[in-house]
Amino acid sequence: MVSAAPNLTQVTGTIVARSPHPTLADQDVVVLAVDGTQDVPGQRLFQYYDDDGAHRAVESADVNAYLRDVLGEDFSAKDLRTWAGTVSAARALAATPACESAADAKRKVASCVKAVAGVLGNTAAVCRKAYIHPAVIEAFEAGTLPLKPTTDGRAFELEVLKFLETVRDAAETPT
Repeated sequence: MVSAAPNLTQVTGTIVARSPHPTLADQDVVVLAVDGTQDVPGQRLFQYYDDDGAHRAVESADVNAYLRDVLGEDFSAKDLRTWAGTVSAARALAATPACESAADAKRKVASCVKAVAGVLGNTAAVCRKAYIHPAVIEAFEAGTLPLKPTTDGRAFELEVLKFLETVRDAAETPT
């Protein structure tokens, strides 16, 4: 069994450093890190021994501080979850055939939101309200979502970003 990492930076750094966008292929690293925590006493899954040998739990503030340090911006884990939820919904809706009616659009959106909620571990209501940008859903329901399905994850993320910037710019332009 892998022993627990001596500090949070090593555990998180190993997971993050494998690629700019961790994927399921990185699961082996996560499993090794999680297996290592089994040697640390207590009920919390994410915990470590610090440099002084003290037992520490990893709190959300630790994760958010690490993200701010690594990204050099004021981002939190929620920002990353929101981006993941928005991109996941956009990808699913972009790959969905055109809707035959408003009711059909609502059914397809509901199905998409449930799927994204399942991935994020939230209820559909929380997911739709907090983790999927409303412009993605609104554009899909209006039949104007300009995104095309692609296998290139980075290219698709850039398409979503451009779409959201266009929506933002249109909202800021006085009429």
